[in-house]
Amino acid sequence: MSTDLTLTVREIGPGTPYELTGDQVAALVAVPDLVKLTPAPGGRWNVRGNQKVGLVRLRTRSGGAIHLRLRPKLGIRDLLFLLSYAPTDPWHPEPVTAATADELLPALADLLARTARRTLEGGVLHGYREVADELPLIRGRIRTTDQLRRTGLPLPISVRYDDHTPDIPENRILLAALHLAAHLPDVPRPTRLTLRHLADRLHGVRRPHPGEPHPSWTPTRLNSRYAPVLRLAELLLSGRSIRPEGGAPTLSDGFLLDLARVFERFVTVTLGEVLARQGIHCAPQDVHRLDEAGKAPFRPDLVLYRGGRPISVMDAKYTFLKVTAPPVDHLYQLLAYCTALGIPHGHLVYAATTPGQAPTDHLIRNSPVTITAHALNLNDSPAGLLAQMATLAALAARTAAVDSEQDRGKL
Repeated sequence: MSTDLTLTVREIGPGTPYELTGDQVAALVAVPDLVKLTPAPGGRWNVRGNQKVGLVRLRTRSGGAIHLRLRPKLGIRDLLFLLSYAPTDPWHPEPVTAATADELLPALADLLARTARRTLEGGVLHGYREVADELPLIRGRIRTTDQLRRTGLPLPISVRYDDHTPDIPENRILLAALHLAAHLPDVPRPTRLTLRHLADRLHGVRRPHPGEPHPSWTPTRLNSRYAPVLRLAELLLSGRSIRPEGGAPTLSDGFLLDLARVFERFVTVTLGEVLARQGIHCAPQDVHRLDEAGKAPFRPDLVLYRGGRPISVMDAKYTFLKVTAPPVDHLYQLLAYCTALGIPHGHLVYAATTPGQAPTDHLIRNSPVTITAHALNLNDSPAGLLAQMATLAALAARTAAVDSEQDRGKL
């Protein structure tokens, strides 16, 4: 007999023991990116989080389902602020309401409803799309090659014309996100009704079929008022896939966020914005070579350049640092980065939920390399967190300048 099970798991922590059937264990083992499973006393299994948050429904072989509620360590308001930093054109969310302040999915659905409503108050965006059709009259341009295949000029006429339509990529993305948010678990009924009402306003827009890639869009002056809601829509739509063990990503029921990627994106975007004003170019995820043959590539989170020359390297670690020194493997990693790039100073950026953790320098023995570890207090206010990033950027720029001066002094 199939059974349904609900597991509530914190994204980090020691985990919680549960009694699981063989089918339920098999379903959880198949998606190791979501949770970590270890045997516990009494024949139970300890389920730990793996830096993911959201809600996902997994199906078991017996026809049952596992509802995974993956809860964030951070408050919803703080998490939404981190999420607001996209690789381009960051959007700044409104404060979440008290009714949704404790749950991620209702908060995101409510935020999408309010942002979409404000966007559509200015009207539904239209655009021109080229259409090839056969009509009983001439519209646009005759498709000469197709028409000459006929004898004479019989009706209908093969034509090609530009149609002014709401069925454009921007509206398709928005419609798909509104539909998804309206079906997320735990979303209050008033929010669901608002989302459905907003979706009805997009009359004439085709919603992508399940599994179909969502269309891409390019920010322009004409669609600039859509940019905030589209960034939020893409966030919701991107959180629908999971990767089973040994398989390709598949659509999941619910919504999933990888907080390690969220943290990394926030660090790289905010640092890039601050350092650009100081004449320092930040290149995220560039590929470099560790060995001379180029057979061991590596991709740091952020490399800092001045005048086309690398001056520092950074790596963001979504790890809540509680000890005085970073893990040894993290120091190894930054040492390799600094050595391959020929720079004497690197930075590790960690997460924290308490204030007062000062940066710590770690001079590597028998090496000219120094690695500085930073801990960002993610529970700080948005203004306070941005101030922390400005301080980190200033320190990185200052140490890079000192290192450059020392290098010139050795010449």
